[in-house]
Amino acid sequence: MASSLTKDSVVSEKTFIGHPRGLATLFMTEMWERFSYYGMRALLVLYLVSGGADAATGSQGGGLAMTAATASAIYAVYVSMVYLMAMPGGWFGDRVWGARKTVTIAGFVIMAGHLSLAVPGQGMFFVGLILVAVGSGLLKANISTMVGHLYDGPDDPRRDGGFTIFYMGINLGAFVAPLVIGTVGEKHNWHLGFALAAVGMALGLAQFLIGTRHLSAKSSVVPNPLDAAERKAILFKVAIAAVVIAGFYGAVVVAGMYTLNWALVPLTLAGLIIPIAVLVRIKRDRSLSTAEQSKMSAYIWFFVAAAVFWMIYDQGGSTLSLFADGKTGDSLFGFDFPATWFQSLNPLFVMALAPVFAWMWLWLARKNQEPSTIVKFAMALVLVGGSFFVFIVPMGMAGDGTKVSPMWLVSIYMIQTIAELCLSPVGLSVTTKMAPQKYASQMMGVWFLAVTAGDCATGLLSLAGVDLNGTSIIAMQALLASAAGIAIYMYRKKVETLMGDVH
Repeated sequence: MASSLTKDSVVSEKTFIGHPRGLATLFMTEMWERFSYYGMRALLVLYLVSGGADAATGSQGGGLAMTAATASAIYAVYVSMVYLMAMPGGWFGDRVWGARKTVTIAGFVIMAGHLSLAVPGQGMFFVGLILVAVGSGLLKANISTMVGHLYDGPDDPRRDGGFTIFYMGINLGAFVAPLVIGTVGEKHNWHLGFALAAVGMALGLAQFLIGTRHLSAKSSVVPNPLDAAERKAILFKVAIAAVVIAGFYGAVVVAGMYTLNWALVPLTLAGLIIPIAVLVRIKRDRSLSTAEQSKMSAYIWFFVAAAVFWMIYDQGGSTLSLFADGKTGDSLFGFDFPATWFQSLNPLFVMALAPVFAWMWLWLARKNQEPSTIVKFAMALVLVGGSFFVFIVPMGMAGDGTKVSPMWLVSIYMIQTIAELCLSPVGLSVTTKMAPQKYASQMMGVWFLAVTAGDCATGLLSLAGVDLNGTSIIAMQALLASAAGIAIYMYRKKVETLMGDVH
């Protein structure tokens, strides 16, 4: 028996609060990556509008002096691209590098992106944004897979607890980031704040490389590697696409026609078209059984609901952030704080309320009163719509230049977090349950595409000249989300029938 013990089995005996030791490595990696991501995101819109043309915001200046509409569009496109890149990121992990190597490369790409943002100038800013989006997509798709590799299959009783701990790492990093990076960037120097984000990613990458020996050997395996013919065909297609894109934009620049919209509009349209195309491709697959086709019909309801939800929810870093910076008081109980600190409210509320919701769903389930998945989605939409109805009140109060109490935004972020807890964890679960067997590994990427679609809808509104910071558009979005929630609730029986044996 003693001779059969391998190095991997000895390593696996080490535990992290009862879980495989590798969970600590992945927990810390994700925490530092989220620290860098959310820290940079807290600064993004404020940096874009800061400058001589927008000195009334009270920022220290030195930003890119863009309009609020352009800044909101860039923010929406950026966030949507992070989630859109999760699909090719998963593909790279499955077919090219394996999860472990993909995460390592992603860490270096993200760090390079933040360092680029730390260099003044619009050109380096957009280079940095592209690198962070690509790196985040590569990492997001694969690090969760590596958490799953630590456990002995889906029936391991520690598995759900392990993902819960991992999820706490995400929110811990997201909570601390605006307090540290946001303060330094907003109050001292934007580029120093971006540099701190690079330091955070460097720390996460360093401890990942040091702790990689504690990870499962599966994380280094390429599950479905490309053969030589496939690799050659893909490289050829990528080269052709690169030449066409470079030629097109080169011609636009030479003609003197290039503006930022030449980049933003195609990306925004792609973020709307790609999710629809993916769903249509899966839905029209004739190899799916009747039951799988029915579940996909039901899943489209969930997808559209999620897209509407994220359209409003992700404005916490743009529309709400701009309101916090220019129209909200920065003092509470005699304590002064920067506007970026509001970005810490959501992860704080998630960490406080997630255990409460988990307990509540179990308690209701024991009483046979737990709401169905479709009802939880309806609740989320009504709540997130309600948060924007609440938002209309302080917007009206600030119309004459008065700065409103910070408690208005605290209330709005809390309502949105409660809505998130009704939709996000449930959405992940229902995606895995309703996925056709043939597309089991791809459907998680499809779920992320709902975020892409929602954010791109917001971006398209901004690019079309709609003022997302106006009362009328806020009211329209509130009505849209609430009406969508009510409609889904009214059609819940039909959707539940389509779901078949999934409850």
